Amino acid sequence: MMGPTKNLLIMTVSALALSGCVANSDLDEYTALDAGFSTVAYKTREATNKQTVWVQNQEEAEALSKRVHGLVHKRTISVNTAVQVALLNNKGLQASYADLGMSAAEAWQQTMLENPKISIGILGIAHPELGVFRAIEGMLATNILALATRDRRMSIADTRFRQAQLKAALATLSIAAETRKAWIQSVSAFENIYYLNQAQIAADAASELAKKLGESGALAKGGQAREHAFYSELTGQKAKARLAAKLAKEQLTRIMGLWGTDVDYFVPDKLPKYPRKLQRKKAIESIALHKRVDLQVAKLELEAVAKSYGLTDATRYVTDFEIIAGFEKEREIGDDGKETTTTPQVEFEFVIPIFDTGKARMRKAELAYMKAANLLAEKAINIRSEARSAYIAYRSTYQIARHYRNSVLPLRSKIEAESLLTYNGMITNTFELLADTRAKINTILQSVQAKREFWIADAELTAAIYGGGGSSGSGEGGEMAVAASGGGGGH
Repeated sequence: MMGPTKNLLIMTVSALALSGCVANSDLDEYTALDAGFSTVAYKTREATNKQTVWVQNQEEAEALSKRVHGLVHKRTISVNTAVQVALLNNKGLQASYADLGMSAAEAWQQTMLENPKISIGILGIAHPELGVFRAIEGMLATNILALATRDRRMSIADTRFRQAQLKAALATLSIAAETRKAWIQSVSAFENIYYLNQAQIAADAASELAKKLGESGALAKGGQAREHAFYSELTGQKAKARLAAKLAKEQLTRIMGLWGTDVDYFVPDKLPKYPRKLQRKKAIESIALHKRVDLQVAKLELEAVAKSYGLTDATRYVTDFEIIAGFEKEREIGDDGKETTTTPQVEFEFVIPIFDTGKARMRKAELAYMKAANLLAEKAINIRSEARSAYIAYRSTYQIARHYRNSVLPLRSKIEAESLLTYNGMITNTFELLADTRAKINTILQSVQAKREFWIADAELTAAIYGGGGSSGSGEGGEMAVAASGGGGGH
């Protein structure tokens, strides 16, 4: 008949084995090589309509490198291509996916039971009368508290894993937004050069004409100097514009993760035209609150902290509790000769909360929860404001850009044309003609800037809806995804 000690030992071992079997049924979600990446891919496609990949071996890396090379080498890339290349090729993004993998591994780790500790003691080795040993003592120790709190710890780890998935998605959206804005800046810089080149052609002709008129005595030296100075100023302005364009393109190259021959790509000469219709977002705040990935991350943070608070409360008084079960096998010499006896043993080890009653830990957990709750509330308020601001900027920059295109530029062109007619009729002097030409060039550059600001506002409107840009981030999408098809030329 089994004694109570043997029953307790068998029950303990059985509980451990049963718990291990239960854990094995829930491992698939955490043990896959791309654990959690389906969420990242879904969020990315929803916001950007682009693909992202998690490179896990050299073969995949080589295949991806060939794909990227085919997309960019000697090609004029659109904004869609630039974003796609960045999502495939940015190494910092791959590093964020590794963080997701580590979070999955941590959740996997929490499904496992703590390894039991086994101790074996041998007394009286090589005893002259008893033979090899006098007594053997074996003990098996396991942490009962760890077993009791295992479900809570698994739940916390699972919440952190889901949070890591959203953080990886947020990092992906951020790269998409950065790429999109870098493409806009680069193309806008080359568009400045395009118009400055046109202006310099006219200035070059005027400078040459001034030289010939000066040689014939028809134009005073002051007039000649003004023409030559205007040409020289444009030359310097164009050199600055070239530098700005090269640096903007290098910024785009870095975000896309290109090097070697892959940097031999081009961007269009001009930004795409304005859309015919603006996006109408009647409920921009509620849309943003529903879709913003960073708000979902904050909600999971509050959930994880709340679960941690519950775990702290459950272990406030007892922080470590172990049951140690085993046996002692002893050999003795009796009247009938050698006799062996086996004695089961059970020990309990736990910490007595005399000095640390757990109040400090509870206070820290309580404050951590209050902090997470307030940060979540602040995030929701900020998202509402960001959504409203982004929509206002989107509509306003559109109106400003159209005003330059439809009103200011036609007026400047008309003024310059009239000045040229009166100049040819010897009514307007050289200085007035140059002033009108300078004003037109400045208006053209301001118009390019207004168009750039509109497309940036379009990108930030998507950011306000999905997250990933500015304070939280931007996704890809919006009007430019349709409007920017590449265009002719390129640099």
